Amino acid sequence: MVETVRYTYRLRPGAKVERALLDEWHRCRFLWNEAVHQQRSGDKPTFCKLSKLLTSARASTAWLREGSHVPQQLTLRTYALALDHSYRVAGRGRPKVKARKKSLPSLEYTTRGFTIRDRRLRLAGGLIVPVVWSRELPTPPTSVRVYQDSLGHWYASFVVRRDVEPLPRVARRIGIDWGVTTTATTTDPAYDLPHAGYRRRCAAELAKAQRKMARRKRPRGATPSKGYQRAKRQAALLHKKAARQNTHAARVWARRVVADHQTIAVEDFKPKFLARTTMARKAADAAIGAAKRELIECGTRAGRKVVLVAPAYSTMTCSECFAIAKLRLELAERTFRCASCGHTADRDRNAARVILATVDLDRADADDVRRCPSPLQGAGDAVRVRNPRHQQRGGVNGIAQ
Repeated sequence: MVETVRYTYRLRPGAKVERALLDEWHRCRFLWNEAVHQQRSGDKPTFCKLSKLLTSARASTAWLREGSHVPQQLTLRTYALALDHSYRVAGRGRPKVKARKKSLPSLEYTTRGFTIRDRRLRLAGGLIVPVVWSRELPTPPTSVRVYQDSLGHWYASFVVRRDVEPLPRVARRIGIDWGVTTTATTTDPAYDLPHAGYRRRCAAELAKAQRKMARRKRPRGATPSKGYQRAKRQAALLHKKAARQNTHAARVWARRVVADHQTIAVEDFKPKFLARTTMARKAADAAIGAAKRELIECGTRAGRKVVLVAPAYSTMTCSECFAIAKLRLELAERTFRCASCGHTADRDRNAARVILATVDLDRADADDVRRCPSPLQGAGDAVRVRNPRHQQRGGVNGIAQ
């Protein structure tokens, strides 16, 4: 099996090369904003129209001709794809203007605009950038994205194709329920993902850096002081450190779960709404979205059966008799007690067993499992299913049974 993946490496550009990359980014940003203005004027700009406008603009503007046409053309292609996607997907917002102070630089290059020679990245326009090769590329790359993060670090993300062999088949199954006290509660306690609290550990240092920012902030319109920029950079470093720790812990956990289980039933939980609640800080520290993304990507790459289960009624359903409780459990109640059969279990553990029973045909009736005809976008072969006894409740997400 061949898959397309990205390999990301740190770049070490000099002062002149960094200045040239930023100038190229400003040209691409100018073209993006011009395309946004045309779309707002009532004319839907297609990639063909934008390419013709780029040709005429480069012929009449010396500033655009100073840069390479490869990243400029790819910027307009990305805009056209984003605009088409916004028209096809209901509720998707149109592409917005990229502000100078709020948008981070990002440049795309195809094989016409870059080469790798003497272990250095050579971009169009005579730019030579040293690369920190942390690992070797499996195959020659087909494209590269050069971007800068919030700390000012530059990275190169290469698109390559590599051969992947699925893992040997195993007979075990597992159900996963997401939470805040414990990030992931599974049917097997040995595979639980505990809440590490990486952001909580650096909360004192982060608060100190943010107080420095507040004291050194100048009025609007004034140039930020160097002390303010140092404090801002320190706060950004702490945020990125915690994010990397969460991603690493989720990746290690996902590989262990995928290696030992053939069927993985995952709660299709979307933690975005928690940002508006009192649990926003703890939910962000748990990084449920990162753990879910790593698990789905690792499972589909290994050839496992990854099923996304709708979370409705999973907490209120008994994992033994599948009777649904009449009253919704409060967040403070951490123990589930079934009024029908008397079964008692941990709230999240019971929900994980219900999620697994939804896709386990030995324990759930075939009518209780309903798969979508198309896979979930961005989740490979993962599919969505409904929870048991949804017929009694009249459907999920506005879809009648």
